This record gives sequence, structure tokens and C-alpha cells, in this order.
Amino acid sequence: MRLTTPPVRQLLALLLVCASWLLSAPSAIHAAGPQWHGAAFEGDRASLARLAAAGARVVRVYRQEDAWVLDEAQRLGMKVVMGLWLEHPRHGFRYDDPAAVKRQEQALLDFVARHRHHPALLAWGVGNEVETDAADPMPLWREVDRLAGLIRQADPAHPTMMVVADTGMEAFRALAGCCPNADLLGINVYAGAAFDLPQRLRAAGITKPVVVAELGPLGQWQAGRKPWGAPVELTSTEKARFFDDALAFLKTQAQIRGVFPFLWGAKQEQTGTWHGLLLADGSATAMSDAVTSAWGGRPGTPAPVVRGIGIAADVFTSGAEISAGIDAAAIDGTPLRTEWQVLAEATDLRKGGDAETQPERVDVRVLHADSASVRFVAPSRPGPYRLFITVRNAQGKAATANLPFLVR
Repeated sequence: MRLTTPPVRQLLALLLVCASWLLSAPSAIHAAGPQWHGAAFEGDRASLARLAAAGARVVRVYRQEDAWVLDEAQRLGMKVVMGLWLEHPRHGFRYDDPAAVKRQEQALLDFVARHRHHPALLAWGVGNEVETDAADPMPLWREVDRLAGLIRQADPAHPTMMVVADTGMEAFRALAGCCPNADLLGINVYAGAAFDLPQRLRAAGITKPVVVAELGPLGQWQAGRKPWGAPVELTSTEKARFFDDALAFLKTQAQIRGVFPFLWGAKQEQTGTWHGLLLADGSATAMSDAVTSAWGGRPGTPAPVVRGIGIAADVFTSGAEISAGIDAAAIDGTPLRTEWQVLAEATDLRKGGDAETQPERVDVRVLHADSASVRFVAPSRPGPYRLFITVRNAQGKAATANLPFLVR
């Protein structure tokens, strides 16, 4: 029996197709090279310059309003994972409204068309945790994938990345079988989940390159709580230790294409210190030292180390005397300055990183305060509070801790 096409010719044709696909695939994925290292970013031009000086070579931003970062990053020698914000159903966006979906699509494609040739552009980040609070995330993920496909058509030179929350194995297994137009899977990962991420990816059957789109220590949704519900925040020293270990581990994982510690900047989320690598006034911390070292930069004089914190009790009566202390040290043994501040417990608590209102500062009568201890009178109004402790060395680098307490 004679074959119309010899097997050898069939094989050659198949090889040519594969080669053509590889050549047209985004080079940022297939080119050999080190992991993308940088941070998730919210801030101004000065803080972006500090990020570059710390050794970051890639920056991840979230929204089209952050397009100014492209020009600044180019000037600083950095690349950008440019976020394309997709509206969330929990904010009222209707993905079953064809007109609204079309308007969002057109706005995204117009933005891509304007910026696709920018020399600082590295990849497109399509959405961020759009599935938050959705009973069934799959329809939303399919929409993200559809938009990623349109973006790939408009700009085949840069990879697309969809970003999801790390919500467990069921979600991972679903992600393994969907979303072929997303070249990269971005996952926001916190605490110990970073260390078994490669194993969980394999078990779920996820084979595409993965970016840890946010890396953070223990989140407020994961932390232990006081009996009245206040989550307990790690000290800056404990957070820095996490970044040291997690970044070193993830650097060895071949499937991990990039890692972005969260957040180069500061934001109110449960507290004003929970997630920022910097303080609101821009002060460097042990966390910013840790990521700088991981990127091969030089952090300079280390931030102070917190060795322990304590408060006399968890619950006090109104007007009672409260004593608390911190055991902290500068690496060079020089004196430290300590700031003590009482704030009401946050009540404007949101999900998915939505903006929160900072709680009010509470004026208390201070009986004594030095670099290691404080005594003050409990607020007259019953309720939950936090004592925030900020320790600074001679160079202005800061260490942070806080102690929740309740007044009855």
C-alpha cells in the first residue's frame, strides 16, 4: 500500500510547526535566564528609584493608572509586569452584562495597543484575584483567559499572566485544565504555603511557568487570634526571617519564573505595618533588608532586631495602668529610639487588598516611656486596641511590633 505522504515528511512537517510556535511564543518565557526578581509595587517615583537601588530588576504593578511606571522603569534599567485591572463581581461588576464586558475588553485592548511597544514592558498581568468571593471561580477564569487570548493577538511579543489567590488544591486542579491563553500562572502566596507550592503544583498537574505574584509572611486571615478576635501580627524580625527562607527556597525551583514580595510600599490592611516592606514614612525595615540581600543588593547597616515583646495582660479595666516592653537591639550596639502609640483596633476590614481606613490614634496618659518599656493609663472607652512599637537605629531604619489588648 502506497502512502501519499511519507512518514519522514510528516515528521518534518510536525517539527516545522513546533519550531514555528516556539519562535512566535513570548521570549520572556522561553529564553533561558534567571528568575524575575523584584517586588509588587505601590508608591511614587522616589520609592521606585529606591526599589531599583535595592537591586530589583522587575516591578509588578496592578492597574492601568500605574502606566507612568513604564517610563520610570526604563530610566532606572528595570522591566515591568504591567497590570491590567479587571473589575471584580464583589464590587458590583456584572460579567453577565455583555455591554459592560465589551467596554472592559475594549478599554484593555486600547491600553495594550498604546503600550505594547514600550521597551520596559516585560509581561501583561491580566487581573488580580478576580475570583474573590465567587462561589464558582471558573466562569471568571474563563473570561480572564478569553481576554488573555485577545491580548496575545494584539501583542504576541509579551506573555500574559493571570493572577489568582492561593485557595487550595481544588482550585489548583481546576486551573491545571483551563486558561491556555495565559502563558504564566501568577499565584499570590503567603506564609508556609510558599514552601510546598512546587509539590502542590505537581500534584495538581499544573505544568506552565508559575510566578509568585505576591509573596508575604503570615497574613491576617491566617494568623492566630486573641479571644476577642484580634489577629496577632509578626514582628518585623520574624517577617524578615520568612523572606530570607522563602526567597532562598523559591530561587531553587525551576517552575517558578519570578517572585514578587508584597509590598514595596506601605498600606493599611488590618494594621498599617502588616504587609508593607517599608513604613508609611518610607523608612527601611528588616524586610526591605532581607529582599535587598536576596536580590544581590547591599542593604547597609541592618535594621534593629526584635528579640521579644510583652504586655502585662491581654485584658484591662478602664483607667488601669498598662505596662509593656520590647527587647530590641542594633547590630552595632548603638542606642535605639522607640516610639509607642496606641490605636483603636481596625474596624474597616476588607477582602482582597481593598483600601481600608486607618483606625484613629488614641491619646493615653503616659506614665513612663524609654527605649525598652512603657507605662500608660488604659483608655476610658471600652473596646479593642493595639499598642504599636517602632524602634529606630541611628540610620533611621525601623523595627516594628504591636500588641493587641482589650479594655472592659
